[in-house]
Amino acid sequence: MVLTILLVSLTLCALGLLTLILRTAHSVGQLKPRVEAMGLGLVTNFFDTLGIGSFAPSIVYMRARKLVPDKLLPMTMLAGYTPPSILQGIIFLILLGLHVDPVLLVGCSVAMITGGWVGAAIAPRCHVRIVQAIVAGALLMAALFYSLSNLGLMPLGGTANSLPPLLTVITIALNFALGILLNFGVGNYAPTLAMVSLFGMDPRLAFPIMASAAGFAGTAASARLVKTAGLDLRIVIGLTLGAIPGVLVAAFIVKEMPLEILRWLVVVVVVYAALTLIHSALTRKEPALTLEQEAVEAA
Repeated sequence: MVLTILLVSLTLCALGLLTLILRTAHSVGQLKPRVEAMGLGLVTNFFDTLGIGSFAPSIVYMRARKLVPDKLLPMTMLAGYTPPSILQGIIFLILLGLHVDPVLLVGCSVAMITGGWVGAAIAPRCHVRIVQAIVAGALLMAALFYSLSNLGLMPLGGTANSLPPLLTVITIALNFALGILLNFGVGNYAPTLAMVSLFGMDPRLAFPIMASAAGFAGTAASARLVKTAGLDLRIVIGLTLGAIPGVLVAAFIVKEMPLEILRWLVVVVVVYAALTLIHSALTRKEPALTLEQEAVEAA
């Protein structure tokens, strides 16, 4: 019953968010997707479904191509990648959801929804330097997890499908924090995978937890961002349209592929992008403005 409710709820979230994005895009004349964003969404979400993650590579590419201002990178990705995250959640719930403790599934989803909503209110009001620093931290954290995975130092996990009460509470609380950080470009996949594995769960069971939680939290945050953050919805729609087939291909066709070399390449690129963001934040000379203040000045 719990699994059915989650699946139905995720489906409704996807339909509601897509409707909101398209209606808002139509009202501001941004209904035509950017082809470049579609290609980016296709590639990054193919690997995201395999556990690589989509936020860090997307930040690197969009910064290099200057597709959106640095301050809008996390929010643009969150809005564009939430529908494919929901699709991932549905797929993983169907494949593995029956094996996961329902309290953990529901608790993590509710916590990330709340965190995502809180974070969506905070992110647009943060100073540009702060956003740059947070995004740089997200990139360095992703590089750390990639490196640990390649070196065989990631927690191997156990075989449990649930956690003791105290660890369940800790996991749910940390998902609230991850929901907030989603708005700043910090993906929840790698931290969730490491956390539940360290606590003794079967690492495979992290996928329905993190994907469904990200889908719910992303919906709550994106609904607010689409209406208030001044995003380029042509890029948002492009990311979504490209990402969906990438998710489907990875989930239903690819079984095994050597990802270690790719992860090392990602580490190099991600660390470089993080260092350039830090440099930009430290050397920024103009007065520190919030995202909303910069949007007003630009208008």
